[in-house]
Amino acid sequence: MSKLLKWLAHVGVCIALAIPATAQAQNPRAAAGGPERLIQAKAGGTSNASLKCLTEALYHEARGESVKGQRAVAEVILNRVDHPAFPKSVCGVVNQPKQFSYKGKVGKMRDRAAFNRAQKIASEALAGAPRNLTGGATYFHTTYVKPSWSKRFTRTTRIGAHVFYRRGGQRIASN
Repeated sequence: MSKLLKWLAHVGVCIALAIPATAQAQNPRAAAGGPERLIQAKAGGTSNASLKCLTEALYHEARGESVKGQRAVAEVILNRVDHPAFPKSVCGVVNQPKQFSYKGKVGKMRDRAAFNRAQKIASEALAGAPRNLTGGATYFHTTYVKPSWSKRFTRTTRIGAHVFYRRGGQRIASN
C-alpha cells in the first residue's frame, strides 16, 4: 500500500508540474514569457531538486502551521532566491548554513499527510503561486523566540506561530 501511495503522490506532482507547461503550449502569450514565467525562472523552476528542498523545509519548519502559514514560509524562501544577498536557488537558500533551525537536527519525514501537504504547497509555490502573504519578507522566526537580528528588520506580519520580517527599505516584489 505504501508503494501505491508513493506512486500516486509522484503522479500527482508530475501532473501538477505538467499543467502549466500544457497551458503555455495552448497560449502563445504565456509561451513568450510574462511575470509568471520570470518568477518560475528565478525560483529555479520546478525541478525535482527544488521541489525536494522546499518540501523538506516546509515540512520541518512549518508542518504544524496552517496552509497559509506554510505558504508564507515558502514565500520567504522564494523571496530569498530573488534577493541578491542570498543564494540564487531554492536548495542554495534552504541549505545555507545557520539559516533554518531544523538543518542537521531531524530525521526522516515520517508524517505522510504532513509531507503530502508540504509537497503540494511547495509545488504550487514553485509553479508561480502569488506571493502576497508576507509583504516581501526574507526572514521569519517562531513566536517563542526573540532573536537579536529581529530588531534590525521591518516586521511585516504574523501568521500562526511565525513572525515575518524584511530589510528596511527593501523593494517588495509583487506577482
